[in-house]
Amino acid sequence: MQINLDDVKIEPSWKEALKDEFLSPYFVQIKQNLLEAKRTGIVYPPSNLIFNAFNLTPFNSVKVVILGQDPYHGANQAMGLSFSVPKGVKIPPSLVNIYKEIYDDLGIKEPNSGDLTYWAKQGVLLLNATLSVSAGAANSHAHFGWQTFTDAVIKILNQKRENIVFLLWGNPAKAKIPLINQSKHLILAAAHPSPLARGAFFGSKHFSKTNEYLIKCGKTPIDWDLNNG
Repeated sequence: MQINLDDVKIEPSWKEALKDEFLSPYFVQIKQNLLEAKRTGIVYPPSNLIFNAFNLTPFNSVKVVILGQDPYHGANQAMGLSFSVPKGVKIPPSLVNIYKEIYDDLGIKEPNSGDLTYWAKQGVLLLNATLSVSAGAANSHAHFGWQTFTDAVIKILNQKRENIVFLLWGNPAKAKIPLINQSKHLILAAAHPSPLARGAFFGSKHFSKTNEYLIKCGKTPIDWDLNNG
């Protein structure tokens, strides 16, 4: 099996930046793994949303990267954006804590939706390390090869862009630090916002720090207020 680039439904600037990945043997293996998983069960997110983060945030628009682990594995939750759920879906505990930190950091009132599309459209790449999951089974596609692909995404942003803020929460995300040149970019690392981290995420002030850095670099800051979206 070979991948036909015409069949890869992803925003054009990303398709160009990542074409060597799509044509590589490991990506063929990802596709085969996905097809097998779909034959035997339900896979999230839906196929048309697997590359949603890339489609909403073109390559040259990326200002911030927020790295998650893998998609939500419950019905109607995963939408191809790390930490995000569609409007009308109950806000997951980690995102509740992110909203609390934004309130403490910037005084922004917690929104009533978990849809982070407004951030993505401003240049926040909401990237999961693994881009698919089987229903009801967290991290079930961790061995599919997605990590190789998303590491390549980080490497190419590191190499071809400057002054991106990487928000790395939790140990799996912090493991990506060696891929990033800290003289070209800003890394802000903290505990994971999950309640399992017992509040260690709070007080990191990553949202104000991100905007201070973007302004210093001559970029428009992120409006973190989802109520404006």
